[in-house]
Amino acid sequence: MPKILVVLTGAGISAESGLKTFRDSGGLWEGYRIEEVATPEAWQRNPQLVLNFYNMRRREIKKAQPNAAHLKLAELEQLFDVRIITQNIDDLHERAGSSKVLHLHGEIFKMRSSADPGLIKPVDGDMHLGDCAEDGAQLRPHVVWFGEPVPTIAEAIAWVEQADVFAVIGTSLQVYPAAGLLFHLSQTRPQVPVYIVDRHIPEVGHQPHWHLIEQPATQGVATLARRLQDLLQS
Repeated sequence: MPKILVVLTGAGISAESGLKTFRDSGGLWEGYRIEEVATPEAWQRNPQLVLNFYNMRRREIKKAQPNAAHLKLAELEQLFDVRIITQNIDDLHERAGSSKVLHLHGEIFKMRSSADPGLIKPVDGDMHLGDCAEDGAQLRPHVVWFGEPVPTIAEAIAWVEQADVFAVIGTSLQVYPAAGLLFHLSQTRPQVPVYIVDRHIPEVGHQPHWHLIEQPATQGVATLARRLQDLLQS
């Protein structure tokens, strides 16, 4: 049985495919504050603005291509049982070829009933006011907004608890509960090797089995892959 490699990815991995990140934009995301477009209150206040914002994001993501970091993680499935937990709403991991991807914050190419979170369907083009789910409620983007619970966090924790190796790529580790996955692992299974890849390593302290790779994702994942191959041979 191959070793289980669990990978937590954040906006930094998609940034190298040209997708802008909130934290690198001075508190603005494509010119909008998150309070205007990424909260339940924003949806109640101005659903048209929210739909316009995610329509724009969807069009941008469709134009983006998986980068070398996405592709290398997919290649690692030849050596490991790779399970990717991503904070990103794009589909770049899937398009790169990764077969096990868990989205913590939803998926831009899905929409759901604003009344029933279980009524989910795919969306490829723009969403409009008046587009309704089977229950008659307005369809909204299938994303987890600030202030909403993360429905897949229990499955993510279960993956982390099975990890033989854990990697964190391109995330500031400032958004919870996603950031808590690393610290949950450090408390429950401190012997598991952890690799943290980022152009600016976040303040995480130091543990004996933690390895820091201070590089952009495209370079850092290549470095990670070499180190993981060495780990398998040791």
